[in-house]
Amino acid sequence: MVAMSWLVPFLTLAIVSAAGVLPVAAQPAERVYRIVAVSSGGPDQERTLQAGLHEHLRERGWQVGRSVVIEWRYLEGNYERLPELMDDIVRLKPDLLMTRGGPATAAAKRATAVLPIVMWGVTDPIGIGVVASLARPGGNFTGLSDHQDPEIMGKRLQFLKEVAPGIAKVAHLTRVQVPRVPQYEMALEAGARSLGLTAKMWPVQASDDIDKAFTAMVKEGIQALDVSYTPVTWKHRRQIIDLASQHRLPAIYWHRAYALDGGLMAYGEDEREVPRRLAVYVDKIPRGAKAADLPVEQPTKLELVINARTAKALRVTIPPALLQRADEVVQ
Repeated sequence: MVAMSWLVPFLTLAIVSAAGVLPVAAQPAERVYRIVAVSSGGPDQERTLQAGLHEHLRERGWQVGRSVVIEWRYLEGNYERLPELMDDIVRLKPDLLMTRGGPATAAAKRATAVLPIVMWGVTDPIGIGVVASLARPGGNFTGLSDHQDPEIMGKRLQFLKEVAPGIAKVAHLTRVQVPRVPQYEMALEAGARSLGLTAKMWPVQASDDIDKAFTAMVKEGIQALDVSYTPVTWKHRRQIIDLASQHRLPAIYWHRAYALDGGLMAYGEDEREVPRRLAVYVDKIPRGAKAADLPVEQPTKLELVINARTAKALRVTIPPALLQRADEVVQ
């Protein structure tokens, strides 16, 4: 029996393959691969992504907590912590850094040109200077962009206009941008112009800002809202949804969870796909791939979620064609 012990790995592989599991490449032998992930948000915002990422890494042969360890750092919108945090991470010398959002990714760019970095949730990675192009990133960055071009921005505004045909002035509720992304602002303006609307960026940083913003928006004659997906709007999403309802402002959000929590509509990337796509990068780099050679991916699927209960409460009519277009309707 001892003489045949060398067969065990091969028999195990044959059993796994027969069970229908896709074969995966071998991991780096006898080595713990260490990753640090920096989120612009908090643990609540990343819970689903973490579970999905772990699942997809296991499918690729990694033992999460043993052959790969992922340590999370949460900013919860406190971007002033970034320089010190990034310096500390670079001193730790992890094998890979993951960054969510433009501010964290730009800070990583300033901190290191050597450590491989996989980003996600970055609206304009070219505009903030972390990659040369999406097809050929160059440098030490790759990952996922949640690219917001005029077509996508325009779609959200179009959906708003379909449920509220009389609107003319829309406010875009977002975070105070650090760094500014001019392309993002131009996309919003272009999308609004195509529909005969005027759109105004309305940055907020905290709960008090949100209360003041709604008072000012109503006073200025804002008739509808486009709410971005940021740590601030995520953390205070129920406050935003309640204020939109209180002021009878139809609103569209960038993430399905806002609509599930009572927002009127949501249109954006299906974030349930993000963990699977991230796992591809996290798996390839320790096996020898270079970040510079891995193209940055844009969203592969956009989804529209409509909350029919909220529409009824706001006394807005969702056109039948729009209901048919929806990927999900909350009754």
